[in-house]
Amino acid sequence: MISMPRNKINFGTVRKIGLGLPDVEESTIYGSPSLKVRGKLLTCLPVHKSAEPNSLAVRIDFDQRAELLAAAPETYYLTDHYVNYPVVLVRFSRIHADALVDLLGMAWRFVTAKTLPRKRTVRKQRDSQARKR
Repeated sequence: MISMPRNKINFGTVRKIGLGLPDVEESTIYGSPSLKVRGKLLTCLPVHKSAEPNSLAVRIDFDQRAELLAAAPETYYLTDHYVNYPVVLVRFSRIHADALVDLLGMAWRFVTAKTLPRKRTVRKQRDSQARKR
């Protein structure tokens, strides 16, 4: 495949990359296109008016977000509305396709780490089930 020019990256590009990741599905959030992993938000077009046009909201760890904002403030940004959410805003016009692939991979790992089943079991349930056997 021929690499796309930087200014051609849009939600279609995000969709194509994201749907290549395990358990990702297309959805919507507040009427905006989104991608979710097992029902949990991965990325979407931001709906809050504070986000710049032609941006993407991507769920990511707060520490990773801080690193991205420090390393490439022309590409990644934040508005007051999103400060308390594990999200970074991305300017489509500034991100390279390979960086988008990496970012969506980081987001997928963040979201799936939060959705893994808990290993703790309640001892009484386990004991009562053992007696039934």
